Amino acid sequence: MNPGHRRKKEDNMSKGGEDRLEMIRTVQKELKYARFIHTMGVAFTAASLAERYDCDMRKAETAGILHDCAKYMDVDKMENLCRKNGLEISPLEEGNAALLHSKAGCILARKKYGVHDPEVLEAIRYHTTGKPDMTTLEKIVFIADYIEPGRDQAPHLDEIRKAAFEDLDLALCMILKDTLSYLKENEREIDSLTQKTYDYYEEKIRTLE
Repeated sequence: MNPGHRRKKEDNMSKGGEDRLEMIRTVQKELKYARFIHTMGVAFTAASLAERYDCDMRKAETAGILHDCAKYMDVDKMENLCRKNGLEISPLEEGNAALLHSKAGCILARKKYGVHDPEVLEAIRYHTTGKPDMTTLEKIVFIADYIEPGRDQAPHLDEIRKAAFEDLDLALCMILKDTLSYLKENEREIDSLTQKTYDYYEEKIRTLE
């Protein structure tokens, strides 16, 4: 390799690392301590899963770092941000920060953090509800959010963590099944997209058996 080209490549890598550190520092300022630790756990787990499934590790890590970037935004601001940027808000999402932060986050990732890769933005957008026929990156971020090392309350975590590195669709289906069970047991409303996502992957897995 030409020495000049090598130096240019090293300079670009260095700049990329600096940009990533700046992104992390900015996110850290926006999150509570426990949420930031969770965020870094998701970024680490997403990168690990990406390596396992030959997916872009940098994209996975970026989506992990930014997946909760809108978590503490005022819910009215979330709604306004989504509407101004053409994202439809369902009746269940209105006033519901737990659901809205994903949509608001994908917009914030673009406008505040300068991320324009549609794959990364979509992974952020669907990391809470999921959607039928997800990309590998979307599955990875969704699963990483559930199984990162700091998580210890959800049922069947050991089995799901094992499945995550063997079969993404199976792990996804296990997470959605437990999530739906939790929502039903606690008499919580279920987002229609979450139900559709579970139905899609449950059927997909069943047809392969």
